[in-house]
Amino acid sequence: MLSKTCLWVVATPIGNLQDISLRALEVLASVDLIAAEDTRRTGVLLKAHGITTPMTAYHEHNEKSKAVSLVTKLKDGKSIALVSDAGTPLISDPGYRLIRLAASESIVCSPVPGPCAAIAALSVSGQSAARFHFEGFLPAKSVARNNRLRQLREKPDTIILYESGHRIIACLKAVAEILGADREMTVCRELTKQFETLLRGGAAQVLHMVQQDTMQQKGEFVLVIGGRPEVAESIEISQQAQSCSNCCPRSYRPAKRRALQPATQASPERRYMPCVGLISIPVGPRMQWEPARQSLLACT
Repeated sequence: MLSKTCLWVVATPIGNLQDISLRALEVLASVDLIAAEDTRRTGVLLKAHGITTPMTAYHEHNEKSKAVSLVTKLKDGKSIALVSDAGTPLISDPGYRLIRLAASESIVCSPVPGPCAAIAALSVSGQSAARFHFEGFLPAKSVARNNRLRQLREKPDTIILYESGHRIIACLKAVAEILGADREMTVCRELTKQFETLLRGGAAQVLHMVQQDTMQQKGEFVLVIGGRPEVAESIEISQQAQSCSNCCPRSYRPAKRRALQPATQASPERRYMPCVGLISIPVGPRMQWEPARQSLLACT
């Protein structure tokens, strides 16, 4: 039984209509009203599942005024589902003002999780998902776009961008120029749809592939860009080292003072040499120094 007075934030498919959850269908069929970014697109989804709940338009152009009227309905005891064109509401879509206002009125807000283009793209990109920065759409103007990319250039985290077909070439050119021609990236186009494609490679290489195929310039895009290589690699080693410190036997983890002593001051059987990430690796009389990454492989 659904709560009567509640603002439901419902994720909907990003392309394939079958990707909607059973719970999302239950909520959409049970609420009093659906606040949709585009009632025509949401109408296609509702019709496919036999849902007849009334809709009202809620988008970036009426977000401020419409939020007030929707909260009024909620205060009167109505239940409302918020949906975007596709994916999870508020992720580069309207909804922040409505949620903020509803929360200030102590109205219950509940998520119905589901598809999100950014997470779907990250999951198949081949880029690190340990830490990532969601940027959404870059500014449309070239000067502002380039300035923002310069601010992102040194980030060690994977970067996720959204882009449209008519700006994809300009965006990829800027990425190759500012982040580097060899910066690893994955361009995901039309995810979960009939013409879904993934292009992987350096920024310049991916730009060339898109330029050579006009079909790759149409649709909706998610760009998953690897973090700054040097910084990202050091963070990865540090994370592996921390994991190693948790799994190595305590006998291989001497006290800090002992670990920092020169190796010649310890017996051959218990000489320790400091490793990247504050890990001490035991080295026997016939063993040599080896790179930290190779040392860590024994614990992975």
